[in-house]
Amino acid sequence: VESAKQRLKESQEARRALEKDAALYQGRLTKFKDQLSAVKTNREYQAMQHEIATAEQELGSAEEKVLERMMEGDALAAEVKEAEATLAARQKEVAAEKKALAEERAATEQTLKETTAKRDALVKVLDAQMVRLFEQVSRMRKGVAICTATRDGLCSVCHVRLRPQVFQQVRHNDSIIQCDSCQRILYYVPPPAPITPPTIVTS
Repeated sequence: VESAKQRLKESQEARRALEKDAALYQGRLTKFKDQLSAVKTNREYQAMQHEIATAEQELGSAEEKVLERMMEGDALAAEVKEAEATLAARQKEVAAEKKALAEERAATEQTLKETTAKRDALVKVLDAQMVRLFEQVSRMRKGVAICTATRDGLCSVCHVRLRPQVFQQVRHNDSIIQCDSCQRILYYVPPPAPITPPTIVTS
């Protein structure tokens, strides 16, 4: 918007300068025409006609340039309006985005507050040694202290195969078992029970 306004301002200033030149040439032409009636010789008359022709040519050129600047000014004024409309639309979008982000932030902060309260309550009833282990692994592994063991006996994060005995222990989900490679605490999600099709009784 500022760029478009600056170009319009420069065009208007150039147009005003050309209008001053045109006024100057118009005054000179009027002066020559007034003097034409006072000449006494044919040579003076011809010289005055030459001056008038030159002044008319200069005036015509200046007026043409003024017209060009007027047309340019109209185009630049339209460009300013377009830029202002684009800016207004973008500002409206940004305001809507800010509002959505503020609402999202408020919801996230509320969720964080609630989750932190739940975590604090849970920590109080857990074994202190277990909590220290969890926090130690969490610091070592960028916040991910617990992961699943896959059904084919792999750590789901570091993908190292577990020893068969370790995998069997993990499958019971009744003790703290750590991955030998990444030290994360492992748990196992058993596969869903097969769906038994309904028995169709025929008479």
